[in-house]
Amino acid sequence: MDATVSALFIYPVKSCRGIALETSAVEARGLANDRRWMIVDDQDLFVTQRSEPRLAQVEVALESDAVVLRAPDLPALRLPRSQPGASARRRVTVWKDEVDALDCGDDARQWMTRWLGSPASLVYMPDDVRRPVKPAYSLPSDSVSFADGFPLLVASTASLDDLNARLDRPLPMDRFRPNVVVTGTPAWDEDAWRRIQVGPIPIRIPKPCDRCVITTTDQRTGERGVEPLRALAAFRRWDGKVFFAQNGVPDLAGSIAVGDPVTILDRQCK
Repeated sequence: MDATVSALFIYPVKSCRGIALETSAVEARGLANDRRWMIVDDQDLFVTQRSEPRLAQVEVALESDAVVLRAPDLPALRLPRSQPGASARRRVTVWKDEVDALDCGDDARQWMTRWLGSPASLVYMPDDVRRPVKPAYSLPSDSVSFADGFPLLVASTASLDDLNARLDRPLPMDRFRPNVVVTGTPAWDEDAWRRIQVGPIPIRIPKPCDRCVITTTDQRTGERGVEPLRALAAFRRWDGKVFFAQNGVPDLAGSIAVGDPVTILDRQCK
């Protein structure tokens, strides 16, 4: 089995549009710059496409000195990538975790509020803030950015092909918002993975990823449908949830690239 990386993606602003990469640094929190920014409401609670599918239309670009956000009918929002001062810190909530974050300022607040039509701000996770991964699935040293729960999401092209064969209209991989896409493995082979190596980086696979309404959201238009959740529920449902792709935790820092070999180091015994 000759498995390789066929695509890499980061999502610098949680729940906004992703960026395809040819190569990426890997840090303890996942791919560099992945979900380091996040939108919060006026109660400091995270905002995602679950409640605001319009976020799918927000394009994000990373320049050497700036992060740039674009949305239809709005001027581009350009913010410095250098971190604001310590006085701009605020406490924000992502799922059950409360963490410190840096407020990205009034321009970002006005832009986000205008786009969503309700009070919203943009915050950044600084390097000195650590958010632990769920203890039941991790080591004490593991940490994560503003991602839902794990540093990495690993998906398989063969599994998407199998899913699409069950749909009237095939869906692109961006519906699942993975970080690392693997090709060359059998469909659903990833269910048995416990440790893999991507290029030089060993990655633990603690659990499959249960999927939400974001997967039914067109990542170009923000429009919603019923697939793929309806199809997945017919053959990928257990414990009241449906599953696609695998959560991952890197064991080393380094870099990976499209074309890197993927080796299955350890499998679940059946």
